[in-house]
Amino acid sequence: MRARRLSELVELMQPAAVEVVGDDTVIGPDVVLDNREATPGSLFVAIPGSRVDGHSFAPQAVAAGAAAVLGSFVTEAEAPHILVEDTVQGLSWLARGLVREERARGMVSVGVTGSSGKTSTKDLLAQVLEARGATVAPVGSQNNEIGVPLTACRIDGSTQFLVSEMGSRGAGHIEWLTSLVGLDVGMVLNIGRAHVGEFGGIEQTARAKSEIIAGLEPGGWAVLNADDPACRAMRDETVARVAWFGEGDLPEGDLRVAARDVVCDESAQAAFTLAVTRESETVSAPVSLRVIGRHQVSNALAAAAAGLAVGMTVAEVAGALSAAESRSDWRMELVHCSRDRIVLNDAYNANPDSMAAALRTAANLIAGQRRRHPGARAVAVLGDMLELGPESGGLHAEAGALAADLGIDEVISVGEHAGIVAEAARERGIEARAATRAEASQVDLAPGDLLLVKGSRSVGLELVADAVTKRIGGVPK
Repeated sequence: MRARRLSELVELMQPAAVEVVGDDTVIGPDVVLDNREATPGSLFVAIPGSRVDGHSFAPQAVAAGAAAVLGSFVTEAEAPHILVEDTVQGLSWLARGLVREERARGMVSVGVTGSSGKTSTKDLLAQVLEARGATVAPVGSQNNEIGVPLTACRIDGSTQFLVSEMGSRGAGHIEWLTSLVGLDVGMVLNIGRAHVGEFGGIEQTARAKSEIIAGLEPGGWAVLNADDPACRAMRDETVARVAWFGEGDLPEGDLRVAARDVVCDESAQAAFTLAVTRESETVSAPVSLRVIGRHQVSNALAAAAAGLAVGMTVAEVAGALSAAESRSDWRMELVHCSRDRIVLNDAYNANPDSMAAALRTAANLIAGQRRRHPGARAVAVLGDMLELGPESGGLHAEAGALAADLGIDEVISVGEHAGIVAEAARERGIEARAATRAEASQVDLAPGDLLLVKGSRSVGLELVADAVTKRIGGVPK
């Protein structure tokens, strides 16, 4: 944010109930939640947690340079305090004020949601928009009631684009997040089976995700996936202009963004022709993605549609997509190890759709490996997929069966549903076993072999990928 006096910050936070204790000092530019990240002049936001309370670390933050504390009570830190009843809500009010100020002078706010691919698309979109102007986007997956406002607090007078990734745990969550950042462009990537246990079904999921476009103004843009029936059905949920993206037939709209002639190389990197239609004119340009996975084509189209909606040219967008790289750890991270062994680390999170995408990418990669090493094997370490409710057993069995159908040679499953995954894979005729995380870390890879690591974040399978990589020697590509 722009550095300013504490009294100016309080004014931006109105109409929140705020009390100030201490001098009217200059605050900024940084807003931090971790005392270890405090910088000279920063605002330290003290957030209570389940195990520790941020208020306890305020003195350390001030000692590291923080100029003030946003808290719910006066701490032992010798610095001015902005007091609010709830510090998460206080952070939200601050973000809302900062975004309102910067949008008034022309900053464009873009929001991304979907059941899968949000972080990958956000990373691609940020790199597309950076080709046109200064862009602020989340680090990793800052997509909740803390991450969205924290990201927004990084904007300043030079920011041309703010990108917000928005997750949801139910009705009203995305509506709240959009109220903080006042979207000009709202994007819905897909409606899948992630979190069906929380939402209650696909229809409820679609309703919750559609909140990102419901509040757009007529001059705004709704970016929708025409290949996804639930997204396609959202057309009437917004009064904004619509930018459709997809590989199939696209409905009539203000902007249509398609991928034609898609091919994947041995590294599972896709190339395609980007075809963009406005009114009756179509302009095309070649795109060669550096990110891993055939599913990234859809993510790239979504990013392209948003970039075009805010005024970029087809050539600008195609060039930026072709130069874009993965920015977030443990998401389709391809690690090349000694003796041509590879590890595909996609361990950050998992749901049925992203699990299928990871398995298909592994199948594509091992096909390339086998051209050089005819006996190369594909091994998949698969962890639990969480928040699937009553459908969890069937969906885990589906993952094991798909691994076998795609030609994976061995499945090592970890977690509460490990037995279900392994049994389904064995029934399709491949080697499979349930294991602990430590046991999975001992998997042996011969020359040319591929290891896929995929599971929900809490399973901690990134530790498996890290252990195997260190043991056999490798560096991220």
